Amino acid sequence: MPRVVALYRYPVKSFTPEACEALTVLDEGRIAGDRVLGLRFANSEVQDDAWSKKHQFVALVNTPGLARLKLQFDHKALRLHISLEDTVLVDEILDNNGRKKIASAIENYVLQLDENPLFSHPDRLPLRVVGDGITSRYQDNEAGHITLHSRESLAAVATAVGDADLSELRFRSNIAIEGLDAWEEQSWVGRKIRIGQVIFDAVIPKGRCLATHANPNSGERDLPILKTLISAFNQEKPTFAIGMVTSGAGGQIHIGDKVSLLD
Repeated sequence: MPRVVALYRYPVKSFTPEACEALTVLDEGRIAGDRVLGLRFANSEVQDDAWSKKHQFVALVNTPGLARLKLQFDHKALRLHISLEDTVLVDEILDNNGRKKIASAIENYVLQLDENPLFSHPDRLPLRVVGDGITSRYQDNEAGHITLHSRESLAAVATAVGDADLSELRFRSNIAIEGLDAWEEQSWVGRKIRIGQVIFDAVIPKGRCLATHANPNSGERDLPILKTLISAFNQEKPTFAIGMVTSGAGGQIHIGDKVSLLD
């Protein structure tokens, strides 16, 4: 039977994931602590903490070098620590002054990158730290889908792209499982899935973007993931993983939980 082998949440949109032993699935179908903050452009059409599209943020899709940064977020103290190798770029709580310092530190880092969305767009400055640090909000999809992939599908992509060590962190899923045939999870769309004691509706195949081209360690675009998904697997649009929402109440899921179809 398929089982959960890894769990991730991403406190700040497009930054380092937290590998977790357990995740709390909220009744509204998001992961507690996941995408609770983001760094948004000043000229975004959305001026408050509301959800907006990823292209209005500094994100891996436009700034692959973000992958080099290491992030730690204290969810209780609401304190954000970001470093580059052995250098601390910022370590601040989420008050007004701290938010400005966080935004300034990321601006300075991003502007030094060869590929960045700020240098030729001064209207995007200053960056703004959005989110309260508690409410899960800034997933790519406004519905806040929880994402799942199988390690077997990952291995198929690794073979096709010619990288045996292909990291699943490129795909930024919340849940990784083992025990399926490659791509089997794609057939689950439209069905109900039980993971531990939580029931999900699988609602959509997860479309991919240029964020997948960014190496999670080097921050360089090094592999043609999108082209490979289309050409090697006969996909009309590049797709990897599935998006899910809760079917009823949330609850906790854990590494080792069994995964089963209900209908």
